[in-house]
Amino acid sequence: MKFIPYEKLGKKQKRLVDLSQRGSWNGIKPVTQKHKSKKVYTRKLKHKNIAP
Repeated sequence: MKFIPYEKLGKKQKRLVDLSQRGSWNGIKPVTQKHKSKKVYTRKLKHKNIAP
C-alpha cells in the first residue's frame, strides 16, 4: 500500500483514521458540569408535585 497524506484522503478514509486514533473515556463525561446556585429562584422545584 502506498502512503497517502491525511489531507488527500477521502471523507470515509479520514473518518476511519480518526475513529482508529480516538480513545475511550470509559464512562466519564468530558463535559464540564456546574452546580446550580441555591440562591437562584427555580419555579420547577416549587410547583413540581402539587396535586389539585
